[in-house]
Amino acid sequence: MGSVGTYLPLIAMVLVQLALAGANVLAKLTMAAGMSPYVLLTYRNLIAAIFLAPFAFFFERKTWASISKKTLQSIFLCSIVGATMHQVFYFVGLKYSSATVASALNNTLPAVTFLLAAALNMEPVVGVAGRAKMAGTVLCVVGSMVMTFYTGPVIRTMDSPISWLYVQRTMATEAAADAGGQAAILGAVLVIASTGTLAVWFIIQKKMSKSFASPFTSTALIALMASVQCAIIGVAAEPRLSSWALGLDIRLIGSLYVGLVASGIVITVMSWCIQVRGPVYVSMFSPIMLIAVAIMGWGILDEKTRRKRNWIPTYSCGVVHGALGKGEGPRCHSH
Repeated sequence: MGSVGTYLPLIAMVLVQLALAGANVLAKLTMAAGMSPYVLLTYRNLIAAIFLAPFAFFFERKTWASISKKTLQSIFLCSIVGATMHQVFYFVGLKYSSATVASALNNTLPAVTFLLAAALNMEPVVGVAGRAKMAGTVLCVVGSMVMTFYTGPVIRTMDSPISWLYVQRTMATEAAADAGGQAAILGAVLVIASTGTLAVWFIIQKKMSKSFASPFTSTALIALMASVQCAIIGVAAEPRLSSWALGLDIRLIGSLYVGLVASGIVITVMSWCIQVRGPVYVSMFSPIMLIAVAIMGWGILDEKTRRKRNWIPTYSCGVVHGALGKGEGPRCHSH
């Protein structure tokens, strides 16, 4: 693989994490403004499917003839696990926690992905590389748990120059509504569950890419199927038509961003990176999102940053996996 092929997946995944950080903050604000996560996810997947359809047609229509029944079954499974289940768990969890905490818990993704890949003989667990990854897995889980359940002192920072009054009122209203109860614990459990479903999608996507390497088409079909699945859940949870109304406000902006960027562009790029570098390589970049969300959360949502003992071990997971990126570790080896 040439220099361009070596660094392109790396650059792509860094940009993916920055885009997902924006999606986290914007989705949190959109749901705080009163939009149901199920409605938001329905629009997200529908917009993504519409956005990707022309790209699939112009660039990959010649591959459509190779779509087999097995491929469709894999795509349907990906839509259930990697789209609907993952997104529902994550967005509902995000609603009941902060964007920073949700991103921290998302750092369990490399650990879960590595364990799944190792169980399926897709990643080595012996030798120096295997021990390093196991150490990274432990640090990853411990750091994420500390980030969630350890409350350190607030770090004094200057007031954000872009913290809007609308955002302050919206977030204050949601904080008052969620005060007390077990909302934070529920949010944490759901976010952790979402990482498990995403890790399963990584594995399925890698296997499917061997027989059908068309990321635009597969992502468009996954999004289309997920939009129907989310719509069924959404109608059951939010039967009122007013809950589905979109205006020229944050609900429309949030729906467009998570649809076009978080699903349309990001999932396509991730599918390509899984295809060329493997599932563990893709999962190892999640710590970048934590740092980006912490900054965006402070700047836009006025979230308070606390001194947590886990900042170093949480990010260490990404460092350990990244150090192995030049070798065969991150790649997917199927036996």
